[in-house]
Amino acid sequence: MADDKPDIAWRVIGGLVGLATAWAAKKVLGFVWVKATGKEPPVDAEAPEVSLGEAIGYAVVMGVGMQVAQIVVNRTAKKRYDAWRAVKQVTPKP
Repeated sequence: MADDKPDIAWRVIGGLVGLATAWAAKKVLGFVWVKATGKEPPVDAEAPEVSLGEAIGYAVVMGVGMQVAQIVVNRTAKKRYDAWRAVKQVTPKP
């Protein structure tokens, strides 16, 4: 079925939404990390001055936080896009 494949507009919108979400989530999670720990997020988790606990903690926070943000935003954007397409298809053309 042709309807099973996402159209080109959704692919573009989804890609842009993904990029924006990743950027925003990284900024927000970095801010939360600073407020929670009082330290800047580790730039290089493999650096010897970063403790193993801090490196793992940051990886878990970033991994889970980024994935949750992507899921929530992508699902919301897809619902909005599908609703917009449904209205566009139902609306008669003059």
